[in-house]
Amino acid sequence: MTQIKPIAESINIMGTRSGTAMKAREAGPVQEMAKEESAAGAAFLDLNIGPARKDGVELLPWVVETVQAVTDTPLCLDTTNTDAMAAGFKAVKNKAGALMNSISAQPERMEKLIPVAAEMGCNVVALLWGPDGMPRDSNERAAMAVDLMMALSEAGIPNEKMFFDPIATPITLGVDQINSGLEFMSMVQDIAPGASSTIGLSNVSNGVADHLRKYLDRTYLIMLMQNGLQTAIVNAYDPELMAIATGQRQNLVDLVFGMMDGNEPDLGKLSESELQHYKTYNVLTGKSVFSESWLEL
Repeated sequence: MTQIKPIAESINIMGTRSGTAMKAREAGPVQEMAKEESAAGAAFLDLNIGPARKDGVELLPWVVETVQAVTDTPLCLDTTNTDAMAAGFKAVKNKAGALMNSISAQPERMEKLIPVAAEMGCNVVALLWGPDGMPRDSNERAAMAVDLMMALSEAGIPNEKMFFDPIATPITLGVDQINSGLEFMSMVQDIAPGASSTIGLSNVSNGVADHLRKYLDRTYLIMLMQNGLQTAIVNAYDPELMAIATGQRQNLVDLVFGMMDGNEPDLGKLSESELQHYKTYNVLTGKSVFSESWLEL
């Protein structure tokens, strides 16, 4: 059974339901979502307050305490505000089981957050985004991962606490970066033995019509799993995606894994769901040209 640990993404300052509640400090909707995502199978709950420049230092601890009041699911704190991140972690009960999302390969962020992560003893999402932005290929990702690993190690953070994120890019920008991210995933254990990997899964379908996004997310998840992915930030409200993530759709996993190994399936024997994954795989690998009618062809 092939599976990963899903990190539920929906408690987000940009979300209609959660964002409105966060801004109003209304606990009810946030707690309902935390319980729903936990019940759906989330291994972590991502609490994303974005930049939160004005009130992040107060907001993130409030969200942490609000969620912890109704669930013991480990937390993933997500903000670009380094002061808010530090304040939020002080409120986390299970610091050793929590995730810091994220420390990028940018000197100012490393300088501010690595000491916080070391003090808290938490897990760290090591985001492969550097001073010049996104790496161009898997080799640049590997070099950036080594730099991050060394900086984290020097602070006393072991490989087992590192979750490398190569960054998913939208299919609308082409498949080169998608392929580079997949290739990097297979390199993680060579770079940092014992480390984990993660990714913001829904980035791959960003900009695509809402009714089609789920197909890209689901198939891309399986492709990443073939290359060693262990966790992913996902939409826990997509039951089919969660079924794939938690090992309940082995037939789909076997189909995509087989295609990645060069085995062309007999299309006449595929179920409707398997056919959707077959067509979507071809789009994600560049074998078929991306258009929003790819499932109809």
